[in-house]
Order: sequence, then structure tokens, then C-alpha cells
Amino acid sequence: MAATTTTTTFSASLSLIPKPNNPSTTKPLSLFPKPFLKPSPLSLVSSSSSPLLVHGISQYFSSDSSPDHSLPSFDHEDDEKPREECGVVGIFGDPEASRLCYLALHALQHRGQEGAGIVTVSNEKVLQTITGVGLVSEVFSESKLDQLPGEFAIGHVRYSTAGASMLKNVQPFVAGYRFGSIGVAHNGNLVNYKQLRAMLEENGSIFNTSSDTEVVLHLIAISKARPFFMRIIDACEKLQGAYSMVFVTEDKLVAVRDPHGFRPLVMGRRSNGAVVFASETCALDLIEATYEREVYPGEVLVVDKDGVKSQCLMPHNEPKQCIFEHIYFSLPNSIVFGRSVYESRHVFGEILATESPVECDVVIAVPDSGVVAALGYAAKSGVAFQQGLIRSHYVGRTFIEPSQKIRDFGVKLKLSPVRGVLEGKRVVVVDDSIVRGTTSSKIVRLLREAGAKEVHMRIASPPIVASCYYGVDTPSSEELISNRMSVQEISDFIGSDSLAFLSFDTLKKHLGEDSKSFCYACFTGDYPVKPAEVKVKRGGGDFIDDGLVGSFDNIEAGWVR
Repeated sequence: MAATTTTTTFSASLSLIPKPNNPSTTKPLSLFPKPFLKPSPLSLVSSSSSPLLVHGISQYFSSDSSPDHSLPSFDHEDDEKPREECGVVGIFGDPEASRLCYLALHALQHRGQEGAGIVTVSNEKVLQTITGVGLVSEVFSESKLDQLPGEFAIGHVRYSTAGASMLKNVQPFVAGYRFGSIGVAHNGNLVNYKQLRAMLEENGSIFNTSSDTEVVLHLIAISKARPFFMRIIDACEKLQGAYSMVFVTEDKLVAVRDPHGFRPLVMGRRSNGAVVFASETCALDLIEATYEREVYPGEVLVVDKDGVKSQCLMPHNEPKQCIFEHIYFSLPNSIVFGRSVYESRHVFGEILATESPVECDVVIAVPDSGVVAALGYAAKSGVAFQQGLIRSHYVGRTFIEPSQKIRDFGVKLKLSPVRGVLEGKRVVVVDDSIVRGTTSSKIVRLLREAGAKEVHMRIASPPIVASCYYGVDTPSSEELISNRMSVQEISDFIGSDSLAFLSFDTLKKHLGEDSKSFCYACFTGDYPVKPAEVKVKRGGGDFIDDGLVGSFDNIEAGWVR
């Protein structure tokens, strides 16, 4: 249920919009038996009560569970993939904007599972928002979407390891300043966040969150530029790092992408003319919006009743788009940076089969992210692809382990080997990446216990040797196994019969003329925008790259900058 009415001040020029005391009483939206809320023209009729005013960092909980201001513990260390931290959506010109935004966020759920939120603009030009912790279907119920009328909206899904502060960091943020109200949803990471925050605090700004997105709101509030979109440009000129953002005001929707274009942001249009922005094209597909183009690096797109206007944010030399969008983050059915993610991964698998062949009886994948590359490997090698590992999609955020310890319990909860596929076979296992190597070693052991005669690991990316500072959650470089060991040493560590990575040079060759447009910092340590702070591990667990290790109580203490 909603919290009590509160008003919190950002600064003298920037304040949060207050939250009402009108809790919802309906059950949360469930994926079963109704997977989605079908848009209904009756659902957006305003009630007789006053419009809902909720500030952008509030939490909403459905009536069948009380608010829990402590986050669940994650007790296993078996999800060591890098984490994309956010997905954003913006919609302008549709009477069911909030419901379409909800559906689009569901399509982007893979980009963040820890929190979700939607902001709409009512017919009375009031910004209204509902945010909460959990999956999109857990945060929103039908009655909550009924409280978000309006023809334009922005939305956000978030992954974070930010501990107890996560509740107040859930976006979109909504703030009031002297010229009105503004909402923002941000995907990326600002490398000069601490310097900007220190400067603003020295000049009297008061911060309510630990999110770098709040810095953007402060910079817009203090800007002297006119008109409004120039305030955004003025603010963004002070930012360094990765940002794909959508803003909403009383009469405008604005999409912005940083000059390097680190994180994706695309534009589409529905048949009724509504303009849609999203982190991936899979969100456009679900709400029947036609993909038009990317938001260009350094571009500001302003959408209002007069149409779409493009402004150049600032000069840029060449894009540095995140290559890991094609390796792991994005869904295979998305078009990202103008390329099919499915085709990219399939080719990566083909390259592995060509450059690192091995005698085998079956090709399997580590689901789900390794499947397309495994298909490519199998097609090129002429060896059948089979499902040797079955992934459970119903593992909760916590689990109870029996008192008698089960080895590799976390991996076994999520991945089940198929003995009939593996027993007595020489197996090639294709995965998208290796971070610390702990999960890979457990998978190899799992396959051997199921009877695999040989286990050959093939990784559809080059070795990760450096941390990311542009919106991807990775461990410090000293914890990355490829930064500490040779390929043969890693193979010995994980217990495989052989190990091969995608060649970096071949990857760039495949990308052709576009190769200069991608960021490879995680493979080379060469950062397009130099990070001002370095990740240093101080102890307390391996939660940074896992997202599932230890309790959230010790996460904030685990790292220093």
C-alpha cells in the first residue's frame, strides 16, 4: 500500500512532488492466467477524487502484502553475469499511454528486475507516478494503472546492487522546480557523478537519493538557458559517461542520448501516430509500434503537440556503443545499434566453430543467453544442437536450503542437466561470457556428474579483463578471472577439457566498418571516457557481479570508490 503523505525537498529550486494517502486495495497484477492487461478505453476514466500526486521515489505495494522496507536476501553466488542496470520507455500521443508503457516495460524486464515505475501527465497537466520494488507485474495492478491517465508517459525498470537505498532510488524521478514539474528515467552511468554532486552540494543543493540521475535534475533546475530543451542540453553538456534518458514535462516528451551513444535508445511510431522511445525494439514489437530509427548519439528529440523536433546535443567524434548489448544484454529479437542481435550471436557461434573446432558428439548452450551462439556453432560444425541444460524460470529471489548442504545448490536450482543428452558424450558447451569463473566451474561439474565424457567450453565473447563504468555492473578488474589467468589456466580452474574465447580481432573484423563505433573497454581496458573513480574490492562477498550473493545489508559497505 502507499506510504503516508510526504514532501521532501531536493534544494531551494528543486522539490519532490508530495505523495497521497490513498492506498490501493486490489490484488497485484499477475502474469497468470491473464499475462497482460489489455488496454481498455474504460480504464482511463477519471474518478471523482482528486488526481493522484505521488513523488518519483515512492514505493507502492499491493494490498495482499504489507510494505517491506527491507530487501530480500540473495543467498547464492551462481549468477555471475554482468548486469545491465536499466531499461527506459517513453510514449507520447496515446490515450492509453500508461498501459502501453506497462507492456513495454514488461518486454524490457530482462534489463532490470529490482524495481519499476511509470510517470504520466494527466489532462490537468499534473505529473503522476507509481514506482515500486519488484517485477513490473508485481509493482502494477489494474487499479494502479487506472490512476495513471494521460496521453504521454515514461517508464523505467532497474537492476541495482545498491542495498537498502534501492527503495528511494527506483525511477522515474519526478521533481518540481520554479518552472513546473519534470520526470526523468535514465539508463547508463555518469563517471563524473561525484564531482558534480560535490559541486552542487557546495552551492546548497540537498540530495535525497544516491542515484546519479538526481544530479541531472539539479543541473536542469539551476540552468539559465531557455527554452526548456536548452536547459536539458545545458545540463547534459556537464555530464560525462553514458546516458540514454527520457524526460516528461506538462506538455513535452524529450529523449536524449549521450554523444558516444554507449547505451541504446530507439524511436518508433504506432498506427495512431503515437511516438514511442525504448531501450530495445522488442518493446516496440509488443505494443505494435513500428521501428523508425535510433536516437542518434548526441541527439535531443523533443516531442509535443507540434510533432518531433531534433536538436544536436553536442559535437561528437564517433559513437562508442556497448558491444555487450549484442553479446548478452539485449533480447535476440531486438535490433540494437542498427544490427540484429540474433544474427550477431549466431555469427559469433559460427566464428567459434571455425576458429576453435573440437571433436564432439553434441553442442549445448548455457541457457538462455548462450542459445543463439550455440545454434551458430552447431550449424557451422555440423554437430547437432540439443538441450543439455534446462533452465528453471521459477526460482524465486530467496530459497531455503536443507540443513545438509547440497553442493552447487544455486546452480542446480536454476540449471538441470539432461542425462539422456549428455551421458557418454563429448560435449561442447557454449556460453556468452566468463566473469569470475565460479559459475562455469559448477556447470562443468554438473555436466560431468550427468555422465558427460568430455566438456569443452566455448565462449561467444573475448575475455573480460576490465571493469565497465558506463552502466554495466561488473566486478573490479582484480576479480575478473581473465585479467588474472591465461586461457589454459582458466580451463584448469573450471575443470573443462578445453576452453576457447571469441577472438577479439575476428570480432572487429566481423563488424567491419562499424567496428570503430563500438566500445570494447571491458576487453581492452581502453576507456573512451576515462573513469574518475576506480572500483576497489574491500570484502564482504561477491555480490557486485552476481547480484545474488549475501544480504543487501552489507552491499553498500562492500565497495569503496
